[in-house]
Amino acid sequence: MFLNRDVISIIDFNPQELERLFDEADLMLRALEEGKHLKALEGYVMATAFFEPSTRTKMSFQTAMIRLGGSYIDLPPEEASSRAKGENLADTVRMLDSYADVIVIRHRVEGAARFAAEVATHPVINGGDGTRDHPTQAMIDLYTVRRLHGMINGLVYGVIGDLRYGRAARSFILGLSLFKPKKIYLISPPQLSCKREVIDFLNAKGVKYEEVYSLSEVVSELDVLYVTRIQRERFPDPLEFEKVKGSYKVSFDSLKNSKEKLSVLHPLPRVDELAYDLDNTAHARYFEQAKLGVPVRMALLKLVLKG
Repeated sequence: MFLNRDVISIIDFNPQELERLFDEADLMLRALEEGKHLKALEGYVMATAFFEPSTRTKMSFQTAMIRLGGSYIDLPPEEASSRAKGENLADTVRMLDSYADVIVIRHRVEGAARFAAEVATHPVINGGDGTRDHPTQAMIDLYTVRRLHGMINGLVYGVIGDLRYGRAARSFILGLSLFKPKKIYLISPPQLSCKREVIDFLNAKGVKYEEVYSLSEVVSELDVLYVTRIQRERFPDPLEFEKVKGSYKVSFDSLKNSKEKLSVLHPLPRVDELAYDLDNTAHARYFEQAKLGVPVRMALLKLVLKG
């Protein structure tokens, strides 16, 4: 099911496979809470190759590998590696493939992870490529929902923010479509609405969704609100970013008509789209979401490397 498998897009998986991953993550979380020293991946080496900045994805993968008894090597910044001499991506991947048992890659170019998987003989895990895919973030997000609500199916979701260029939002929406949400509200300015391919996928899956411009229209219906930042670095035209920056902000006041058990998620980092006055409320679950990245990635590494 997972052994030696590349992890490129969330839609490469089915609900049964994801539930298997989540069951394994439950075991990892319990082991962490009990302070157990695991050795499941003792002797294994993971390579992290991040061609874009990262805090949570990179460090949680590295932490996950250490927690499982394995080790990691990390590709240095461009100026400190052979990339400064002109080495291409294929040759870099080939070298990492010869040193490690699994490669986690993040790249600014869409399709880079899939290309790396074609070059490498060992499994490749996509840590984010351009505006397209971030499968392990979607896995964490779905697992968080399951932990908080006991289910993924049957809930009403709102996804607000940059739905056009944000790979985390895109992957979460596609991940939800593998299950049976009651409804998904896609909340964004028109310039940041979902790309046609995502809408087509939702239609093909028969998912009930609605595109709206204002959170206040739908906040009272939501069980989960997924917030994302407007990603300046993804915009092809800086002037386009200037038109939409600061166009929304989720605050305690904006949730005054929400359900008591509404969960607010955010893949982080945040800028100004998520107010700090939410941090100490019962709605704020984004730091818990980030923390769950370690057991989910532990489960994924174990299943990919040992089955």
